[in-house]
Amino acid sequence: MTQGIPFVNENFSANRAGDFAEYYAVTWLWDNGWDVFKNCGCDGMIDLIAVGKESSAEPGKILFIDVKTSGLYNKRYGTRLTPKQKELGVCILQFNPNTRECKFQEHKHEEIDLRRRNEQQAQCDLASSDSGC
Repeated sequence: MTQGIPFVNENFSANRAGDFAEYYAVTWLWDNGWDVFKNCGCDGMIDLIAVGKESSAEPGKILFIDVKTSGLYNKRYGTRLTPKQKELGVCILQFNPNTRECKFQEHKHEEIDLRRRNEQQAQCDLASSDSGC
């Protein structure tokens, strides 16, 4: 762990690490002008739904978000969307537990419905312009 506050407990289960990442993602999204609604279940294709506040740069915009923890449990820093996630226009938000930084993953290699992709890209670009949680 090279910088920031160290990960709280490296013995977390994968589920607990996912919970940790999602709560960090919620606060990061709040800081960036989004209202956030959390999936009540422990699985599913969407972890969070974010809606741009009226005072934000993107009022009323909706993001479907799948939060992934990078590095500690998931050695890959890129994650693919499922076909259904692509259809819905889901964005992957990467959480780094070592630095506690959040950022949206770009999906340059994947084919997503062009209309949904264009709608979501503008939202992801705005949200990813901030540098951390």
